Amino acid sequence: MPKLSDFLNASILIVDDQEANVLLLENMLKNVGYTQVTSTTDPRQVCALHAEHRYDLILLDLQMPTMDGFEVMQGLSEIEADGYFPVLVITAQPAHKLRALQAGAKDFVSKPFDLLEVQTRIHNMLEVRLLYRKLANYNKELEAEVQARTAELRESEARFKSFTELSSDWYWEQDQAGKFTKVYGPVFEMLGIDAQEMLGSADSTSTNFTGQWNASERAQLDANIAARRPFLDFIYTRYQPDGKTQYLQVSGEPIFDSNSCFVGYRGIGMDVTERMQAKND
Repeated sequence: MPKLSDFLNASILIVDDQEANVLLLENMLKNVGYTQVTSTTDPRQVCALHAEHRYDLILLDLQMPTMDGFEVMQGLSEIEADGYFPVLVITAQPAHKLRALQAGAKDFVSKPFDLLEVQTRIHNMLEVRLLYRKLANYNKELEAEVQARTAELRESEARFKSFTELSSDWYWEQDQAGKFTKVYGPVFEMLGIDAQEMLGSADSTSTNFTGQWNASERAQLDANIAARRPFLDFIYTRYQPDGKTQYLQVSGEPIFDSNSCFVGYRGIGMDVTERMQAKND
C-alpha cells in the first residue's frame, strides 16, 4: 500500500480549456495536500508534457476546441503503448463515458463537479497507478539483480575453473547419463586416452583405453557417482601395460539445476603416483 506522502507527491496534470474549471480543480487538490499539480488550457500541449514528465494522473476534459479529449487520448496511447494509461476524463455528456473508457481512460467524473467524488476517484486512480509503478520498479530491480547475480556466477565459475586448473591435473564434467561433456587438462596424455573418444562416452574404463583399472576401486567410485554422493580425494589404481602402477586422485560433486533436478557431475583429478610410491616405500 502506498504511503500518504506517495499520494500527495504524485504528479497530476489538469487539462481543461475553461480557466475556471482549472482553478477549481487546482484549489481542491492543493487544499487536500497535493504538491505536484500542473495545468494547461491548451490540449495540444498534453502529449509533449506527458512525454517529458510522465504524470501519475491526467485529469482530461473531453470537450475542448482545436483538439478534443479523444484526440488527446489517441496521442497519449502512443506514448503509453506498453504502459499504464493514467487518464481520468471529465465530461458533461453521459454518452461520452463509455466511449472514453473504450478509448483507454481508467475512470471518469461528471460535470458539474462533486468535489468529494472527484477526490475519491483521484485517490483510487493514484493508488492503482502507484502500485503499478512500484511493480514496474520492482521488476526492473529484480532484472538488474538477476543480471548482477549472473555476472557474479560467471566470474565465480571463471575463478573456479582457474583454481582447478592450477590445483589439479584435469577438470571434468558428466551429464546425468554419465557421459563426459567437458574435460580440461592433460589427462588424455597421462592415460593414453583419445580426447574425442572420451568426450561423449559414459565408460572411461573402455578396453580402447590402454591399461587396466583396479576393479574394486572403480566399483566403489562408480557406486558413489550412481548414488549421487560427493567424494573427496578418492584414490584409485591403474595398471599400465608396461607393468607400472599409476595412482589417480579424484574429487567430484553432483550438479543440480534451479529446480533441484540432478543434471550430472563435475570434479577434478590429478596424478599422485609419486606421492603414493613414496608413501609405500
